[in-house]
Amino acid sequence: MVSKISATAAAVIGALLAQPAVATDADRPGLTVVTSPQPLPADRRAATVFLGGSIDMGKAPDWQREVIEALTDENAVILNPRRADWNPAWRPVADDPNFRTQVEWELSALESADVIVIFLASGSQSPISLLELGLHAREGRLVVYCQKGYWREGNVDITAARYGIRTVSSVDELIGEVRARIRRLRPRSSARARRGAHQTVR
Repeated sequence: MVSKISATAAAVIGALLAQPAVATDADRPGLTVVTSPQPLPADRRAATVFLGGSIDMGKAPDWQREVIEALTDENAVILNPRRADWNPAWRPVADDPNFRTQVEWELSALESADVIVIFLASGSQSPISLLELGLHAREGRLVVYCQKGYWREGNVDITAARYGIRTVSSVDELIGEVRARIRRLRPRSSARARRGAHQTVR
């Protein structure tokens, strides 16, 4: 009797494993936007994109919104450091808890992202964005849009050329490159989802 039950169970499990994996949220189109200081997603099956670049205490154009709106049909997670509740009274020092939370969120988001966007607006200085560019220059995850007239345009161009960083010349080109990278990452995300479904059956 034991051997018969075991054989039946094995047949059922085998049939389940032979079926296509049930679609999960990672397989369905749809964009998730995580804005600082919201917790970063633990589920890494969808491609993650960090939108780094000019904010200037909210004075820079809200290019992040434009990118997000253009990618709403993609299956990805956008990590957006630009927050509506930013208070300029927060001191940019390590012992200010609100400032520390923002900086630590950005560092963690950068480390977890599959794609890192750096947008450098011509009317800004964006020193933190330059810092982030330098931190991740060698990793192959950067897409940089440095507008003409940016005060350190030459430094950015030379650094990008040395380390093979992908650069673009317009917001439309930036969106197209990010979209292409999300779609290249999609097979990996789907494979993760299928492995997770099979492990659950086991």
